[in-house]
Amino acid sequence: MAKRISKSSVNWAALAERVPPEQKASLAVFKVKSDGYLRRVLANPPEPPKINWAQYKQVVPIPGMVDTFQKQYEGLKIPYPADTQTAKVEAQWAEIKKSIEAFINSSNANIASYQNEINSTKALLPYDQMTMEDFRDAYPDQALDPINKPTFWPHTPDEQIGYEDPDKPAHSGH
Repeated sequence: MAKRISKSSVNWAALAERVPPEQKASLAVFKVKSDGYLRRVLANPPEPPKINWAQYKQVVPIPGMVDTFQKQYEGLKIPYPADTQTAKVEAQWAEIKKSIEAFINSSNANIASYQNEINSTKALLPYDQMTMEDFRDAYPDQALDPINKPTFWPHTPDEQIGYEDPDKPAHSGH
């Protein structure tokens, strides 16, 4: 069963850090409503007021009427609403945690591969100290190789023999 709240359990500062700037005004309005509700709850006592039944028994002339009211008043129990949403929120949080863990793992794998690329790039000679052979060894797909793959000046793919423009449709055999 739920218990009566005594103070707000919301960490407003932590929540404000996570809210996008365009939604700060909505958060402020929500905080004002929440604080107003909490003030109204705390303004009322947790227990109903005590009634002096003996005084009413002396004043009310109808026998048994005060006893009936007393029995009904003391038998009145207003239940706090049952918490039906916490389990749903916890289930959603478990799903979100799984996706967060998957994202972290994939990000760590990406970081490791990028770190390997950074390390291999740092291990290369600076371009101003490279010879043509060093460049060929470091970048075999980009380097000029006049012995094994001779090319014509300006050594771009579209100036080479047998080049076909990928943007033009294939030549029909008429």
